[in-house]
Amino acid sequence: MRLKDKVAIITGGSRGIGYAAADKFLKEGAAVIVTASTQGSADRAVTKLKEKYPDAIVDGISPDLASLESVRKAFKEVTGKYGCVDILVNNAGISESTPFMEYTEETYDKVMDLNVKGVFTATRAAAECMVARGEGVILSTSSMVSISGQPSGFAYPASKFAVNGFTISLARELGPKGIRVNAVAPGITETDMMKAVPREVIEPMIERIPLRRLGQPEDIANAFVFLASDEASYITGVILSVDGMARS
Repeated sequence: MRLKDKVAIITGGSRGIGYAAADKFLKEGAAVIVTASTQGSADRAVTKLKEKYPDAIVDGISPDLASLESVRKAFKEVTGKYGCVDILVNNAGISESTPFMEYTEETYDKVMDLNVKGVFTATRAAAECMVARGEGVILSTSSMVSISGQPSGFAYPASKFAVNGFTISLARELGPKGIRVNAVAPGITETDMMKAVPREVIEPMIERIPLRRLGQPEDIANAFVFLASDEASYITGVILSVDGMARS
């Protein structure tokens, strides 16, 4: 087990990539705390995970990721119960496809509050005990559009460009303190949202991917497990593309 006895918090862990990461982390021996936008969503995810891993430590919380005070309070309760956070996965986020000339300030703020500020608040709260202890791993979900951009919904790629800058800069700052900071940039991934897209729309997407398939949440989760493990002990400041080269 590559993550045995590690304590991990995974934001946006109730579904999709976050849920797949929680599943993989538990399989690898970690204690996992998932966050969700509501406590009900967090509790439902915990129930499902406990059914699969009855002997594992798994819990759920629902802080407001746009509020540092809310996140600090929730994370302090977690560390009080389970000990210092060894691994943080900043996965919570929302996508956007609104044309630029239709963008409102509210739409922009909604994306940035979760995709960028949420990464800051969770990392700031989790890093406190990591810095004090002199070790830890911080991971974030970026996107292939942080490399290639996208033709509409500019705030989403802009937010993921910010995640990349955050990752690389923090890796430099926190490396001397024993903390590794990396990100995973998924491509087109078959989450519940993607499953609702008609096949006639998906097929042309697949044709443009050199590996000729959509990514699965497990593909991204596997990358997170690797980067969280000691196998990646000399890797920091990396934005790892897991996209079948779809970005090209």
